[in-house]
This record gives sequence, structure tokens and C-alpha cells, in this order.
Amino acid sequence: MNLERILIVDDEANIRRILSAVLETEGYRTVAVETLSEAREIMTAGDVQVVLTDLRLKREDGLDLLRWIREQNYFTPVIILTAHGTVDSAVDAMKQGAFDYVSKPFERSELVRVIQKASLTYKFQNHHFVKAGEPDASGFPMIGRHRTMKEVFSLVKKVAGTTSTVLICGESGTGKELVAQAIHDHSDRAKGPFIKINCAAIPATLMESELFGYERGAFTGAVNSKPGRFELADRGTLFLDEIGEMSVEMQVKLLRVLQEQTFERVGGIRTTKVDVRLITATNKDLQEEVAAGRFREDLYYRLNVVPVHLPPLRERPSDIPLLVAHFVEKFSDRMSRKAPEFSADTLKKLCEFSWPGNIRQLENVVERLLVIREGDTITPEQLPKEVLGTDDESLELSAGQSLKDQVRDATRAIERKAIEAALRENDHNVTRTARSLNISRKGLQLKMKELGLRQA
Repeated sequence: MNLERILIVDDEANIRRILSAVLETEGYRTVAVETLSEAREIMTAGDVQVVLTDLRLKREDGLDLLRWIREQNYFTPVIILTAHGTVDSAVDAMKQGAFDYVSKPFERSELVRVIQKASLTYKFQNHHFVKAGEPDASGFPMIGRHRTMKEVFSLVKKVAGTTSTVLICGESGTGKELVAQAIHDHSDRAKGPFIKINCAAIPATLMESELFGYERGAFTGAVNSKPGRFELADRGTLFLDEIGEMSVEMQVKLLRVLQEQTFERVGGIRTTKVDVRLITATNKDLQEEVAAGRFREDLYYRLNVVPVHLPPLRERPSDIPLLVAHFVEKFSDRMSRKAPEFSADTLKKLCEFSWPGNIRQLENVVERLLVIREGDTITPEQLPKEVLGTDDESLELSAGQSLKDQVRDATRAIERKAIEAALRENDHNVTRTARSLNISRKGLQLKMKELGLRQA
């Protein structure tokens, strides 16, 4: 059963009913509205994972909703419904930030595939990025005064004015997409499209058609020709997140495009030439992936022209009070509640924690504190146990046990606590959880079985 909520915007009642019926049959929750004002109210209320809007409404334009969603800094994927004669407009919409488009009359399988892809992307994308209301002294709308972040800002400024390929490295939750966006926004291509794709969110069988597009009839369900992300990013920037998840077969094809700036659509014979600036990101050590034979060495050197390393939050604890203040303001405004104070002891505890989930984890903790807070001041007692680093139950020793058995039981309790916390922070995705814990996926599955943890 899918828990994602889909917002449908169409001025035809029959279309709204059909779309709702199709998606609810697939297990999604839907809310269907007729006007943009209704859509904005639903979006403001929250809990929308995907927006499906008609391009042409009565006296209204679906693109206005897309622009409003982007202006509000919502990261919800927007899918455009378009009639056959307005496909060009839908392509323009994608260049303005739409996730994808579906032509009417639509094929059920195509609609479901696009919705599933958008939903998966919503879950995988690192959309909880830190953005301040105003740019700081660095000139970027990013929060960070630590020396390592100032070095990142300086490098971003230098590389933004070039056409060089950039590889952004950093742990999950450090804000790699935000850096990619900053490079684009401060480049000569700022007025061009910024197209992004998460390589971990797209099945390997669909990656080629996503990047290069396809011609009508190229495969079952290809009822119309469709441009790929490289075409959409022409004269702009293409951001490939989690590049380390790309299959070796697709790495070969990507290398060719980087070398020649040309490609063919799936099922097509016409060679297309594009002018695209490529930025990639990974939370893996690509040199280790190369040594293990999972990543091509020649592609690695093509991508690693200018490396940008984002430090984990534990290496810049002085930025934590600034980030906390930002998140407090953000969530207080959203909840229409008075912003609480954080005691000095609370801030100290937050700065001492290692934050394995980085900025995203900190953001989640601050939101949780604002939801369950008691009083006008957040005290250390209100912090989650994983942040406090204490759990009396896990350290309770049984009388009569040998030292070896006591250490074993305490270790198992600590392992269980760490894995449960990591699973929560990664939405119970085993692959991402294993990566954040620096163990193999198989190793994590075996450990979960040993500890009696069920996979969600």
C-alpha cells in the first residue's frame, strides 16, 4: 500500500475522477481540485508528495502552479498533463523545473510508471537542504561559517565561472544538491535549465531512456517520442546525483557523451549534439569503486576534473547553533507557533553529537523537538536518547553474568539502537542505511536478522 498523497489539478471533472480512480487502484492517496487557488491551499497544508496538473486550465495555466511551487521552495515533483498539440509547452515546463509530462489521452501504464518514478525520486532525493532566507557573506544562500565551509564557498565561486565538470563528494545529508544548484546559479548558464536526476532512484533498465530520451515505438508503452535529460539541459547544467549507483553499462554510454557531446535517443538513428555542463555527486569513495571494478577509471577521471568535498556536520560543530536557529525559524513559521529558545546546555549537547545523518538528521531532530516541546525553552531532557548518548536499559548488567556475556549483551543493545536510528533516518531503506553505517547491504541484513529487527 502506497502512502504517498497525489495532488491532481484538472478543470474537467471526468478527468479528475479517472485519474483518482487509476491512482487509488494502485494504492495511492489522492486529492483532486479544479483551480490553482485550491491547489495552493492543499500544498500549503502539506503532505503532498507528487503534483499532477493539467497544462491548460480554464483561464489558468498549469505553469503558474509550477512556478509558485518552486517560489515556495517546495521540492514536490510536478508532472504536467498535456494534450498532443502542446507537447512543446510541456518540454518547456520541464526546463522550468517540472519533473515529467504525460500526454493525453494517456496510457495507464505510462501514467503509473511516471507517478512511481516521481514518488521514488521524492523519497530518495536529498530535498531537506539548508537554505537561509538571505545569502550570507559567502554570497550563497547557504549556512556555514566554519573554515571548511568557507573553503567550499571559495571553490564554488571559482568553478562556477568555468565549464569544467565538477564532482561533489560528501556523506548523505550534507547538501550536495544545494552546492550543485549554487554552481549553476552563479555561472554563465544561470538563465539556462538546471536539470537533475538521482541515479539511485531510476531503475537501471530505464536510465538510458531517462538520460537520452526515446523515439516513438522504441519499446512497449513508448507511444510518443520523448527528449531525455541531456536534451532538456542543453545550454544549461545537468546534475547527476549518486553517480556511484550507475551501472557499468551506462557508464560507458555516459563517457561517450562527455567525450563527444553527442548521443542518439533510444530507438533513434539521428545524432543529437548538445552543450551541457555536467555536475555529479556521490557519497561513495569512487576510487574504491574503481579498484573494486564497479566504476570505470576513465569515467572517474572525466568526472573528477574539479572535486568539491563537503565536510560532514561532525567536522564543523560551530555551525550547529546557526543551523538550529534557521530550522527553528523555518518550522515555527510553518506551524504558526512562537519560536522556542534553546538552552546553552541543549546547544552544547547538539554540538557534541556526531550526527551520522548530517544536516538532514539535525533538521529532523529540530522539527521533532518543536512538535513535542514542553514550555518555551528546549532543555537537554527533551532531546532524543540517541543525541544524548544515554540509554540506561542498554547498559543494564545482569547479576551472575560473566564479564564476557555482559559486554556481549551491551554491545548487541548498542548495535540495535544504532541500526534502528539509522533505519529511521533513511526511511527504512536498507541500501542507504548500510551506506550510512559503512557496512555492506548483506552485512546489515545479517545483523538485522541476528538482532531480530524486521525489514520495513
